[in-house]
Amino acid sequence: MTKYNTNLASEYYVLATLYRLGFDAYITLGNKKSIDIIVHLDNHRQITIDVKGLIGTTMFPLDNVDQDSSKPNHFIVFLSFRNKINEPEEVPEIYIVPHDDINSKNLMYHSPGDKRKGMNLSMLRANKQHYKNNWDLLKR
Repeated sequence: MTKYNTNLASEYYVLATLYRLGFDAYITLGNKKSIDIIVHLDNHRQITIDVKGLIGTTMFPLDNVDQDSSKPNHFIVFLSFRNKINEPEEVPEIYIVPHDDINSKNLMYHSPGDKRKGMNLSMLRANKQHYKNNWDLLKR
């Protein structure tokens, strides 16, 4: 499984879940983008989603996440397939995180020298009461 296939599988998994929950959602096409899905809400508002898929239990790269601006209508959805992406019956761990929580709650990891930034799966698990499978965050 290539990184590209992992990302596509993750994006379509989230899109399918959004449809199952009754959302009006559309996938964007392209590579190296920070908006993977656009969701139109009932109140004529839209939200955007950046999907991050991971095989294993390490760190999600967040190099394309803008830390310098507030984006109250943008969310990052993290999926961890725990090395079982080739087993369709396995359900990934899913965390829905508002963009602005990344900075305000100090969730992002920065490597020494700021060469790499990301989200550790362990940090998401430590905050699971707020983010794990919390699809209701998208409706606020």
